[in-house]
Amino acid sequence: MVVRTNVCLAQTLREEHILAFAGATVHDCFNWLSVLVLLPLEALSGLLRRLSQAVVDALQLSGGEDAPELLKVLTKPLTELIVQLDQSVITAIAAGDQSARNKSLVKRWCQISTIMVCLLHSSIMCRHLFAGCSLSDLAIGLILLACSLLVLCGCLILLVKLLNSLLKGQVAKASNSVVNTDFPHPFTWLAGYLAVFVGAGMTFLVQSSSVFTSAITPLVGIGVISIERVYPLTLGSNLGTTTTALLAALASPGDKLAAATQVALCHFFFNLLGILLWYPIPATRLPIRMACALGKQTARYGFSFSFE
Repeated sequence: MVVRTNVCLAQTLREEHILAFAGATVHDCFNWLSVLVLLPLEALSGLLRRLSQAVVDALQLSGGEDAPELLKVLTKPLTELIVQLDQSVITAIAAGDQSARNKSLVKRWCQISTIMVCLLHSSIMCRHLFAGCSLSDLAIGLILLACSLLVLCGCLILLVKLLNSLLKGQVAKASNSVVNTDFPHPFTWLAGYLAVFVGAGMTFLVQSSSVFTSAITPLVGIGVISIERVYPLTLGSNLGTTTTALLAALASPGDKLAAATQVALCHFFFNLLGILLWYPIPATRLPIRMACALGKQTARYGFSFSFE
């Protein structure tokens, strides 16, 4: 939510800000409405638990290999140059080992296998920015947090500026006509469902719903994508992001596979039932109206900022 809201704050014109804020918050309105309906229903009937348990019982699952890392293949080499975390310490803390709480989470030394002695291991200093420093974990975390926020805000502002400069004039008209095109009557309703599948596929590729929805938020502000079309894209993104949890669950050991898969399926069924509640019938698409109202309220009370 924060990332998408930061994107819309880069819209300097009032009308663009209203549209961008609506596009940024339609996802959150959908989640809130789904929680308000499905949480009491789950507490009373255990619907999600029963559905996920039925699927787990019907599938013959066995412990798998590690879940594939799609986006991390590109980002991991860079992040490992900045900081590396000691996974053994994190695992020990999660398992309740009190002695591990006094250990540093930042990896200082790395184990490498030697060719000369096959059964022995030697340690060398890890190659990242904080490997040899004496700063505490709190100080390192605060430094990384401040730097990441600066990079995030800078990239978001540049993204909006770049899209504003590229998608103008004839390019904007052409993009608008392609993205918001509907199928001929009586198949006009298919366009929205196709957008759901597109949103799910794109989110699966980037492994992050925040990345996908943040990328399309400025397009809503400059009028390339309508709020009615970004809504099914967002719903598809909600479904696409469940694949990350499912892949991680399928990589669990055999004794924990069923429980991990059931949790991931609960996430999937929550989003699927939410779509069935707030999309098929046009009158139930309340998140669109709520998001538009929020956009108008923020513009009314002066939350539109200029970065020029």
